[in-house]
Amino acid sequence: MEDTDTKPPQVQKRQPGIEGVMHPKPEVKPRFRGSDRLAGKTAIVTGGDSGIGEAVAVLFAREGANVAIVYLEEHEDARATARLIAEEGRDCLLLAGDIADENFCRNAVARVVDRYGHVDVLVNNAAEQHARVDITEIPSAQLDRTFRTNVFGYFYMTQAALPHMPEGSAIINTTSVTAYRGSKHLLDYSATRGAVVSLTRSLAQSLVDRNIRVNGVAPGPIWTPLIPASFDAEKVRTFGKNVPMGRPGEPNEVAPCHLFLACADSSYMTGQILHPNGGEIVGG
Repeated sequence: MEDTDTKPPQVQKRQPGIEGVMHPKPEVKPRFRGSDRLAGKTAIVTGGDSGIGEAVAVLFAREGANVAIVYLEEHEDARATARLIAEEGRDCLLLAGDIADENFCRNAVARVVDRYGHVDVLVNNAAEQHARVDITEIPSAQLDRTFRTNVFGYFYMTQAALPHMPEGSAIINTTSVTAYRGSKHLLDYSATRGAVVSLTRSLAQSLVDRNIRVNGVAPGPIWTPLIPASFDAEKVRTFGKNVPMGRPGEPNEVAPCHLFLACADSSYMTGQILHPNGGEIVGG
């Protein structure tokens, strides 16, 4: 690495990327002791096999929750996450499948309920992105796929989980800084992240009478498998250099935002977005 590099150049040829072959590996383990803030709770985390989702799942386990991880097909990454959850003394259910498929989402939630009886926290986190600068070069198949994963999947998982969520439950939607400042390289992805912000605000109003809070987290540049799977080696080499802190964040620097929104510490918050983004000023 050169002095100006933030990460070693590397590329993965397919989405959503494999954490096990990244160098260095993302930092996903919790940095502090737990305090039982989710004791006795059940959480579902989509995209929980790696990156931000993995860090969230392991942190939730440290705080006392059993965790169901929904992931596409990255079985080795998912098993590694399950081992970390087991080290925290909690149970983990692995659910492989595509959240763009409504039937899969229903079946996944049904398996969670069959095992744990209820759902207390839903983290909609799984997403994909494909870099293209020219909007005329975005094929309809890519546009459809990105929206189905990043927006439809959030709807499907929420629709399936809500009947099993008691009062006091929480939904946390992972969005992105690109929803606020845009990205000329990620036109369709940024559009989906804006949709998630609007979904979060609207769903919060819809569910407030049921005492179910809905909030979101909008990370900036975070070192996850999605990065080498989305960009060329040069972009990876300087990833995160342009934010005030001058570096990409690690997944375990984002996960505490999800924990705060999942537990009673944020009992007077709904319809809000937290911004772990390395110092970018957004929305005001």
